[in-house]
Amino acid sequence: MTSTLLTLGLFAIVIAAVSAFAVSIYNRLINLDQQCENGFGQIEIQLKRRYDLIPNLVEAAKSYMQHERETLERVIAARNQASSSLGAATKPGAGASELQQWMGAEGLLSGAMGRLNFVMEDYPELKADENIAHLMEELTSTENRISFARQAFNDWCTAFNIYRQSFPNVVLANSFGFAEDRTLLEFEDSAAIQEAPKVELVSA
Repeated sequence: MTSTLLTLGLFAIVIAAVSAFAVSIYNRLINLDQQCENGFGQIEIQLKRRYDLIPNLVEAAKSYMQHERETLERVIAARNQASSSLGAATKPGAGASELQQWMGAEGLLSGAMGRLNFVMEDYPELKADENIAHLMEELTSTENRISFARQAFNDWCTAFNIYRQSFPNVVLANSFGFAEDRTLLEFEDSAAIQEAPKVELVSA
């Protein structure tokens, strides 16, 4: 009788220890996943600010760049595509495919903005426009915030992926609903994006 009770007691202790260990893994996965979500939320805030600034910049530049209509239209089209793709990527149930589409759209927007900046160099009178100079300054500041937020997001995703892939965590992660790694934000022209579009227009 004593032996049976001892065996049952030891079994209960083992079950309690395993359960506590599993709970700790689950809680850590939840915490890291939420940090990733919060990190992407910060990126989203800054991206929406940039999406709002770009049409204002294009509208302000129109009067100076009447012969660059195609360039301006490409910027707006790329901005609209990026904004739409971001909306799809942040909807409930969105996955890696939607995120990849958004990253591709962001790459196109970065290229369009780079082209706009290049063309603007041929219009020195733009430098005297205080409104445009202010918009460019705001855009540069926003790009910097996006860069910092993206780096923080990637850091959290890397921490999540490493923890999820570690043994024995990987054995339990699938059953906890964490079957896949988090996707890092890596763009086709990531080096150019990290530097942000060169918006060096300032008042003379």
